Amino acid sequence: MHIPDNYLSVTTCVVLTAAMVPVWRKSVRKVNEEISKERLPLIGIGASLSFLVMMFNVPIPGGTTGHAVGAVLLAILLGPYSATIAISVALLIQALLFGDGGILSFGANCFNMAFIMPFSGYYIYSFIKSKIRSKKGEKIAAFISSYLALNIAAFFTAIEFGIQPILFKDAQGMPLYCPYGLGISIPAMMIPHLLIAGLIEGMFTLGVLEFIKKTSPEIIYKDDKFNFKPLKILIGIMIVLTPLGLLASGTAWGEWGKSDIASTFSKGKILGYVPNGMENGINFNAILADYSLNSMPEVLAYIVSAIIAVSLFTILFKLIFNIKKSKV
Repeated sequence: MHIPDNYLSVTTCVVLTAAMVPVWRKSVRKVNEEISKERLPLIGIGASLSFLVMMFNVPIPGGTTGHAVGAVLLAILLGPYSATIAISVALLIQALLFGDGGILSFGANCFNMAFIMPFSGYYIYSFIKSKIRSKKGEKIAAFISSYLALNIAAFFTAIEFGIQPILFKDAQGMPLYCPYGLGISIPAMMIPHLLIAGLIEGMFTLGVLEFIKKTSPEIIYKDDKFNFKPLKILIGIMIVLTPLGLLASGTAWGEWGKSDIASTFSKGKILGYVPNGMENGINFNAILADYSLNSMPEVLAYIVSAIIAVSLFTILFKLIFNIKKSKV
């Protein structure tokens, strides 16, 4: 679901980034008002969980891959505004350091995964939970809301892809950016997310929630005194297991590199060309592109990349914690 650069027009990216600005502003204000300094590090942990689960790619029929996001999990635990901050930071580190998602399309990716997904999931969860008042109802709400929210975000992504060849063409009438219209982008995005990725998202959310209920229930019940250790252990286990994401061959639909786009299939035929806007668009080279480190073995590089990212989240939110603490 990470949109690379040059798949969306500059106009589309600017509009979606502009739409995110008031969301980010309000999220920062809400976090500052509602999240105690004791709970603030949880946002960094949430960013780590989201980043790590997005490294676990799973194979999807058709030779592509997909992954969970963890947005609804964070919205349930911390509220949708905190989830927006956590996932936005995770997406920023992915784009800047690892080339996972574009720089120009950063706002678009945040719109889909850090806004649409946590907010839609949070309100679906709250609605279902209010109708089924039991522990079983909480589990049902967590699973269904995560499943639906991922698919809602995927649908928005499909629309953003699909309108490109309609709105942005060159003088010959050829697509400038993503060449796949709505008739291709919607089923290509929705079928794998409805059948596989959504189920993985639901299971991840439910599994982590049950783990937290057993090890640190204070986090769920908004107590300022809780045990960080179980979550740190969970993050450590996820870091060690991230190379499992390498087992999924292929690339997620709509995330092909410029050199691969001409050989992709459209309506059973090879596309055969690279749209001009993609050919001559932005070309940002991330330091650790594709989670690789020079000649380091791929498995080890994946683990080291995960450690680097989690360390950055820890440092960043520790600094924010200290700033907020000094103001109290």
